[in-house]
Amino acid sequence: MKRSLLQIAKAVEARLQGDGSVEVDGVASIGSASPHDLVFVEDEKYLRQALQSGAGAVIAGEFAAATSAASSADKPLLINNHPKLTFARAARFLFDGTRDYSKSDVHATAVVHASVRLDAGVRVEEYVVIAEDAEISEGTHIGAGCAVGREVKIGRECEIYPRVTIYAGTTIGDRVIVHAGAILGSDGFGYVRDPKSGRYEKFPQVGGLVIEDDVEIGANATIDRGALDETRIGRGTKIDNLVHIGHNCRIGHNVVIAAQAGLSGSVVIENDVVLAGQVGIGEHARIEEGVILGAQGGVPSNKVLRGKGVAFWGTPARPLRQYLKQLAALARLEKKR
Repeated sequence: MKRSLLQIAKAVEARLQGDGSVEVDGVASIGSASPHDLVFVEDEKYLRQALQSGAGAVIAGEFAAATSAASSADKPLLINNHPKLTFARAARFLFDGTRDYSKSDVHATAVVHASVRLDAGVRVEEYVVIAEDAEISEGTHIGAGCAVGREVKIGRECEIYPRVTIYAGTTIGDRVIVHAGAILGSDGFGYVRDPKSGRYEKFPQVGGLVIEDDVEIGANATIDRGALDETRIGRGTKIDNLVHIGHNCRIGHNVVIAAQAGLSGSVVIENDVVLAGQVGIGEHARIEEGVILGAQGGVPSNKVLRGKGVAFWGTPARPLRQYLKQLAALARLEKKR
């Protein structure tokens, strides 16, 4: 949907420099932009390249306002101290304008139980199955081949991509995005060993899964329900592809978890934590607020990591400075050999 730069500037709280009547309807990289696209630059050294690109307008930091390149160019500027964030918000503003939440549509091949509540603007695509007493709120889209279990609750304006499986009793908040193949609310990996026979018997997995507002879950991620209580994913958390989160985990607000990370049962991740790719965390471990855990970091069971803004690395995970000192010491020993 085309929007004028004046409309975009107001929506994203940017200062407009140039012709506000120019209209755009997309975003692009500097190298591929057309006259109907926005581009952004975070570094002044790329500003001239952006101004000479085919883009209709450029989002840039305050540095752009005072440069001679910008003053001599006829391309409009949207200026904000955080150009990448402003660019993301502008893209969302352009995209949201194309969505019509008033139109409901259930494909003829979908199987929807008579007790299901579908609010206005819900779209259900081919071969979806929705079980009894599920509730899906306004403007949510359920992609082809999804399975939605009994008494599942899905909030407003969610995007559930194809072949997602949502087990019975799962609760999903508003504006949640779930990518293809994700499995939400499956049984946790919990067993009790019989000392006489040596056999493993399944421990009850009867808890729930709650996913709060504005969460995004990547393709083929798996999140288990609680054993007796609940697994909870906090507001604004972003989970990459192929992540596994075990039963009874509690993930805080605005946590970022990169691909192939694995969390054992009953792990607590506090607000604003960053977990890089292939991190592994043992059961009952706790990662406190603001910790950064580097790629392939390992946290033993029951361990606590603390230190807002502190980066940890290695297995077992330790502060980055300590980790680098130990690597250097090992290198010196090897050299002496």
